[in-house]
Formats: sequence, structure tokens, C-alpha cells
Amino acid sequence: MDGLKLDNVSFLVVDDNPFMRTLVKNILAALQVSAISEAEDGVDAFKLIKSGTMPDIIILDWNMPTLDGIDFIRLVRTGDDSPNPYVPIIMMTAHSEYAKVVSARDAGVTEILVKPLSAKSLYSRIASIILKPRPFVKSKTYFGPDRRRVVNPAYPGTERRKIPPQATQDGEEDDFLPLDAM
Repeated sequence: MDGLKLDNVSFLVVDDNPFMRTLVKNILAALQVSAISEAEDGVDAFKLIKSGTMPDIIILDWNMPTLDGIDFIRLVRTGDDSPNPYVPIIMMTAHSEYAKVVSARDAGVTEILVKPLSAKSLYSRIASIILKPRPFVKSKTYFGPDRRRVVNPAYPGTERRKIPPQATQDGEEDDFLPLDAM
């Protein structure tokens, strides 16, 4: 991997399958991560983060008993008692269908990792979170990372999102950058 230092980044791994938790923890350990917490389901994970164990990044499975990954994400993003609605969340799932990916995106997931996972694919999601963080968006129906990733200056829509000014390649500042759908 290209040298991103993860020794000061803490993780929470949430999965009802002990083998998957061990696999993810082993990959993280190989990436030099030393602070790794774990939980068997979304309920235990939420209790853990409410107790003061707030990780820098959460990695969780979609399908879990009691509180699944989607409901956990919604609880973290919009729950009145959420300790950090901005925490980056990587969802591991075997569901790669478009509708499922959109459902996770619309719940507020930061990154999706389709199983079977590899060290390289997990590292790329972590690197994306750290090196290319997305601003958060709040609307009547959504709170979470900006779902649109592609800059499309030709977007003609009337509801173009304004983001803080950024320097362009010619040194001038743009007042807004319209972003296209993910």
C-alpha cells in the first residue's frame, strides 16, 4: 500500500460473524492499526460509542440481528443521542445491487465495500475517507456525506449545491461547484 499511516487512527468493527470481525481486525493490524474495538451488532456498537469509545472510522456489516447496518447508520447520523453524526462509516456487504447501494448511500454511509473484501479494497476505502473527505449535507430528508462525487460544471439544475469557495486551476475562486449524482 502507498504509505498512509494509520497507527493513530481508531476503528470500530461491527459484525455478527466472529470470523469476519477477526478478518477485518487482522487486515487493520497488518495496516499498522493498533486501536481496534469490536461489537457483535448495531445495538452493542451504539452503546459502545455512547459510552465514550468513539472511533475515527466505523466498519460494519449490513445484515445483523437486532439493529442492522442501515438502521445503525441512520441512528448515528440522525439520532438525538448520537455522540458523533459525522463519523465516517464503511459498510461491508454482499449486496451489490444498485437499489441496495443507493439505499446505503441514502442512509448516510461514507463508503461501501462489497464482499469478499481484500486488504487492498479496505485500504482504498480508508484512504478515500482520509485523503478525500466529503462535506456533509443536511436537508429535510438527508444528513450525511455529500452523495455526489463528480464535478459537472455543465449541470443545468436549479438546485445546484453551493459549497465553500475553492481556488480553481487558474487561481480564481469559484463561488460554487455543481456536483453530479454519485
